[in-house]
Amino acid sequence: MDDDSGFGDEHRGQDESDVEGGPYDSQEAPDDEIERLDLGSVRLPVPENSQLQVEIDPEGPVRAVHLLTPSGRLTVSAFAAPRTGDLWQEVRQELVEQLRSDGATVRFEDGGWDTELVAETAKTSLRFVGVDGPRWLLRGVAASPAADLDACTKLLYAVIDETVVDRGSEPMPVRTPLPIELPQEIAAHIQQQQEQAQA
Repeated sequence: MDDDSGFGDEHRGQDESDVEGGPYDSQEAPDDEIERLDLGSVRLPVPENSQLQVEIDPEGPVRAVHLLTPSGRLTVSAFAAPRTGDLWQEVRQELVEQLRSDGATVRFEDGGWDTELVAETAKTSLRFVGVDGPRWLLRGVAASPAADLDACTKLLYAVIDETVVDRGSEPMPVRTPLPIELPQEIAAHIQQQQEQAQA
């Protein structure tokens, strides 16, 4: 891959579905030297020149973690899935209906893992990538201006390809978001910011 993602020269592209790679289940994660941000249920590689944005629910739990890059925003989330491993097909169709009801133009594209969605709104272009794993679903979203979507998509592919998912052994209802746990130093920084805002 000829880009500046910082993850080397290979990624899952539309014509590379037979390339070995991630995302990896924690039981089969490679013993490599790639630095990953440990969020409990997922371990994400962080692209160069990117910033972490944490979305916190008013109730307290972390709702999502975004990676802000020069090309756009990347979001990778993991969910509990059935053993059959066919959740992305269901979720994908629901996303299509939701996006179209919101006025977006949606099309399907073949991807390296499965069929992907590309949505166009008045201000933003989005690509949704889903990967069914053993009792988990990993969903990645690239959001950027239309002119930057290809570059943002390459970054998303690179991140997903090196992501490790830790489903855990606890029973969970299907589609339950796997819990996100922030590293202690990041959690402390966010708490300090919240306290300063309330002062």
